[in-house]
Amino acid sequence: MTLQFEFEAEPRVEQGKGASRRLRREGKMPAIIYGGGKEPQSITLSHKDVWQSQEHDAFYSHILTIRINGQSERAILRDLQRHPYRPWVLHLDLQRVNETEALRVHVPLHFLNEETCVGVKKGGGMLSHQAVEVEVECLPKDLPEYIEVDVEELKVGDSIHLSQLKLPAGVTLTALAQGEDHDLPVVSVLKTRGTPTGDEESEEEAAD
Repeated sequence: MTLQFEFEAEPRVEQGKGASRRLRREGKMPAIIYGGGKEPQSITLSHKDVWQSQEHDAFYSHILTIRINGQSERAILRDLQRHPYRPWVLHLDLQRVNETEALRVHVPLHFLNEETCVGVKKGGGMLSHQAVEVEVECLPKDLPEYIEVDVEELKVGDSIHLSQLKLPAGVTLTALAQGEDHDLPVVSVLKTRGTPTGDEESEEEAAD
């Protein structure tokens, strides 16, 4: 089920650390929303709503709905500041979304079938994740919640590179636009001590 993130906001007039402390005492927190051909606007949000939302991976790559004085604006999260040791979100930076302009957003990778990966289960290798998210470019309507990476058929020594990811229609990877040198692996099966290589695995399977 696709999560929806909607927040009620109020315009913020007072600025500074003192004002921010007062907001926290009231269960609120400061944020700013900018872009979309409009002036930046300082706002306040419910800290409880933000705290509950930030526990979901999807919060960081979803389009959020911000309602200010009854008017809805669509935005994406550009920055989130946390307190170094207390369970507080200190500030959010939100960028307005234009439905006709492409976005660049970091989207999480979801790795599938790790427990049945051939190179791990039969080959005794070890999965190594070189990336847990990728930057994509797309229109807001095409923004994926995550990108799936199926590792079931990987053997020892195999990798899945950026160019091998299965992307939804209308979605591209920004790294690949920079050339072949940026086609990096996102997951590999590494050989451990005593682990046969991919060729050795094939020979053993043929012998069986």
